[in-house]
Amino acid sequence: METKVYNNTSGPVVSVLITAYNREAFLAEAISSVLASSYQHLEIIIVDDASKDNTAAIAKSFGANDQRIKVFVNEQNLGDYPNRNKAASYATGEYLMYVDSDDLIYKESIGKAVSLMMANPKANFGTYYRLPATEPFVWDAATALRKHFLEAPYLMIGPGGIIIRREYFNFIGGFPEKYGPANDMYFNLKAARYSDTLMIPFEFHFIRKHAGQEINNRFSYLYNNYCYNRDSFNELDLPLDASTILLLHKKNKRRFVVNLCKYFSKSFNISKTLYAVKQASFTPKDAIEGIFH
Repeated sequence: METKVYNNTSGPVVSVLITAYNREAFLAEAISSVLASSYQHLEIIIVDDASKDNTAAIAKSFGANDQRIKVFVNEQNLGDYPNRNKAASYATGEYLMYVDSDDLIYKESIGKAVSLMMANPKANFGTYYRLPATEPFVWDAATALRKHFLEAPYLMIGPGGIIIRREYFNFIGGFPEKYGPANDMYFNLKAARYSDTLMIPFEFHFIRKHAGQEINNRFSYLYNNYCYNRDSFNELDLPLDASTILLLHKKNKRRFVVNLCKYFSKSFNISKTLYAVKQASFTPKDAIEGIFH
């Protein structure tokens, strides 16, 4: 698909958001990958989360040479998703896209994603779709969520794999901030619940693998994955019948029991296992329902 290029006279069409904490080793490459984009009608918002290294200085050096780059430095560390929401609050573009400060976005990704959103105005939310597909397509909320929960959990994608209209981001309240590294998972479900969703069958970015990635925080995912799923079943008025919702609740409880057992069998850490149970507000009744569903 041909990328549409717009002149930069009426403000940015897309705000590219880069949040960073102690990323001096990677940030310059991340910014450079955005600057190398074939699509130029954009602004780049970088929010340093009170880094202790040279991250802020690197960001400011880029900002001094390109007026499209706006750099903000938090006085106190907010944490990952509060900082993502902070970055979005500075945006002026019609669309928001995230580029993690340790990743690289491909040259054509921004232009393709923006063009597809413009061509599908009923979709306020677009996501990279991992499953086999050759062309983009749109699902309504009922189809999108039924496919996710009952066929393949394709909405388990990080912020770097989505594009969203800024007004819609604000309408649904941005990212939640209580599910640790799994805040994006709840966000995706909420985004798909109240709008058509555009499925985009190409990867947006190159994900760098390294020890400092949040995805390596397996213990936090252990209980937060349970919590965000439980709350989505209770809070989002999902377009699924009551018996299906009940079954999903029980599967979620069973999955948590299984993951707890796996964690304890590997770590033999009873205090952290009990901590996870407490954080999840998981009761013996929940365990029984999960095991015998």
